[in-house]
Amino acid sequence: MTEKVLKAFFDEDGTLHTIPSKHAKLLVVLDRLAQQFEPGRRYEEAEVNVILTRAHPDYAALRRYLVENGFLTREAGVYWRSGGTFDV
Repeated sequence: MTEKVLKAFFDEDGTLHTIPSKHAKLLVVLDRLAQQFEPGRRYEEAEVNVILTRAHPDYAALRRYLVENGFLTREAGVYWRSGGTFDV
């Protein structure tokens, strides 16, 4: 299911053309977006916005979804990756 969802929502260049409305599909997309963030590294909000803008213009919604669903954690305007799948 994961690859099918990714192919349905991402273009070949990695651009997200639509944010999924179904939660299960959204989680697959968010997991892919979380891969853009290096584990253990802290990011200022502006850095998060730049990374997410590469995928989709509505970076604020994506940032909010990533935090709400536990992929990123935010504290005092600083973000870090706290979830998603990790390559071993």
